[in-house]
Amino acid sequence: MIERKKNTQQATTNHWFFYASLSAIFASLTAILSKIGIENVESTLGTAIRTLVILVISWGIVIVQKKHTHLKTITPRNWLFLVLSGLATGFSWLCYYKALQSGPASIVVPIDKLSIVVTVIFSTAILHETMQKKAMIGLIFLVGGTLLLLV
Repeated sequence: MIERKKNTQQATTNHWFFYASLSAIFASLTAILSKIGIENVESTLGTAIRTLVILVISWGIVIVQKKHTHLKTITPRNWLFLVLSGLATGFSWLCYYKALQSGPASIVVPIDKLSIVVTVIFSTAILHETMQKKAMIGLIFLVGGTLLLLV
């Protein structure tokens, strides 16, 4: 589903791919470690602990990079959407941990990953992004493959 763009700066083009790959690795570790860690722990408490760790790490990075001085430049509109995004993330995590607590990770995680379909729908409806035919076919294969994991 990745479209090759005509760009002369090949090194910076692939820079995002490295971080996206690390994100996938860490997401898979999150699922496995969460399944082990949430055992015999209330899912809301597990979510709170995870959120606290993320909060400390995130603010640590912001402070070390001296980006906290940019707080005053964030517009009210940006604040609104960042807070809404945080709420959506929190509710997502609460549901995810509750599902992991009672269901098998091998089924919960693929269902969670089907959020890509919702993202594509929202990006089309709200952001007015378009998908090329090749990307749509890739999405269909991705969803089909994910659904096969559930059988």
